Amino acid sequence: MVVELEGGFLMNKGYRLVKRTMMCLIALVVILTTLCIAVPPAQGKEIAQDPGGMQKHPGVLLAEPVPPSGGRSTRVQPAENISDHSRVAMIIDDFGNGMRGTDEMFALPVKFTVAVMPFLPTSEKDARRAHEQGLDVLVHLPMEPNKGRPEWLGPGAVLTRMSDTEVRQRVEAALDNIPFAIGINNHMGSKVTGDERVMGIILSVCKERGLFFVDSHTNYRSIAGRMAREMGLPPVENHIFLDDVHTSGHVVKQMRLVQERAKSQTYCVTIGHVGVQGKETAAGIRSGIAELKDSVEFVGISDLVKDQWKWNSRLTLP
Repeated sequence: MVVELEGGFLMNKGYRLVKRTMMCLIALVVILTTLCIAVPPAQGKEIAQDPGGMQKHPGVLLAEPVPPSGGRSTRVQPAENISDHSRVAMIIDDFGNGMRGTDEMFALPVKFTVAVMPFLPTSEKDARRAHEQGLDVLVHLPMEPNKGRPEWLGPGAVLTRMSDTEVRQRVEAALDNIPFAIGINNHMGSKVTGDERVMGIILSVCKERGLFFVDSHTNYRSIAGRMAREMGLPPVENHIFLDDVHTSGHVVKQMRLVQERAKSQTYCVTIGHVGVQGKETAAGIRSGIAELKDSVEFVGISDLVKDQWKWNSRLTLP
């Protein structure tokens, strides 16, 4: 009996020990489960309460997915974000004679300025086409160069040997021939832009009619800018020729220089041409636009002149 009593005592004692152990384990499990449910992750809670909260946590990487273009965003940057800092006024010269590349230039997807030579078969047509597309029009005035063939000038050229009256008549006739013109730029003209007498007459006509003059800068000793400033006109000048070498690849390289200049100096005036290599120039410009469109804004020359020199003159027609 004793043995049985001892065995019963031992069994009861072991059973109570196991029971207490099991209850402790159950209690521990319940406590841990309660804690996990009651306390969600802190970061998840903050983000859920604050939709913009991710921007407050430096440990959360907010990265836009890499676009398929190899790292460059394909979105067009809104003009208002960049217009005060990097503008490009692109002028295309030599319209007016049905030149090669005319249609390709008019099909470009950005704003540019159309410079039309006077007294040629498509002068008026090209000026009207530009105006209908909302593009600025300049008279691309033939002006005497230091060197070059006279036949390159075209009809109605301004020459330094002309009298004051003859120069004025040539300038006014050219302006009357090109509808919607808001200014003049020079075709060739390295000799005239260094001649104070002749340039004075050209700029006087511009001022009388509420126009401005864009110095194409075919002469690095040009006095046009200085004289314009002295006469109260904006000293507008070309900075980069796009097609001084007639290949589309070179034009693309020049467009990159335009971008650099615009970003460092806030704006850039650049000139290209229709003509024998006009289609190649247009192709290079189109490729360059694809690279530049997210970093610069393409504007008409009148927009640049108004913003840069606060030019608000009204056109005075004859």
